[in-house]
Amino acid sequence: MRTITVPDMAADRLSGLFFLLAGIAMVFLVIPAFVDDVAGGNIAPATLPRALSWLIAGCGAWLMLKPTGFRTVQAVQMGRAASFVVLLAGGVWLMLHFGFAIVSPALSLGLMLMCGERRPGWLFVGVVAVPAMIWICVRLLLDRVLI
Repeated sequence: MRTITVPDMAADRLSGLFFLLAGIAMVFLVIPAFVDDVAGGNIAPATLPRALSWLIAGCGAWLMLKPTGFRTVQAVQMGRAASFVVLLAGGVWLMLHFGFAIVSPALSLGLMLMCGERRPGWLFVGVVAVPAMIWICVRLLLDRVLI
C-alpha cells in the first residue's frame, strides 16, 4: 500500500485555505440565510457570529501566509479529534430534539471527561454552572431563544 504524504507547510496552507473559505462562507452565505434580524435589543443577533467568522477567516489567512511547519499528528490523535467532533455534532442534534437545558450538562460532562478532567470541582463548574450561566445570559438577559 502506498501512502501519500503532504509536506507540513503545504498541510498548513491547505488548512489555512479551508478556514479562510469557511469563515467567508459563514459571513456571506450562512449567517445571512439563518440569522434573523429582530426588533429591539442592543446587539443584533448576527454580530457575534459575524465577528467570530471574520476571526476564523483571518486566522486561516494568517496560517496560509505564515505556516508553522509543525509535524503532522498521529492517527490516534486524529481519532480523538474526530470523536470530539462526533460528540459535539451529536450534542447539537440532541439539543434540537430535547433542548439545551437537558442536553448541555451531559454534553459538557462528556467533553470534559474526553479532555481528561476528573476533578470534582471543575466537573461541577462545567456541568452545572457554565450551562446555567449560558442559559441565564441568553434566555433571561438577552431574551433570545436557546434551543
